[in-house]
Amino acid sequence: MCTVTLEYNHSNALARRKLAALLATGLFVKLGEEPDEAYKPTPEEIEAHRQWRDAVLEHSRKNMSHIIARYV
Repeated sequence: MCTVTLEYNHSNALARRKLAALLATGLFVKLGEEPDEAYKPTPEEIEAHRQWRDAVLEHSRKNMSHIIARYV
């Protein structure tokens, strides 16, 4: 058994997804795990996420409107 130390940016969604995928394989375990509650997003991060989510939903609505109209 060996220990691998990873450092990553907690506010980077891609880094968090990659780490979650790595841990989901079952080949690795977290030692000395800090609870997820330790990281609290800043109000700026929350607002940026909200804006990104709204933009994605609007884009999806525009792309799917002609397909949905066909069945309505």
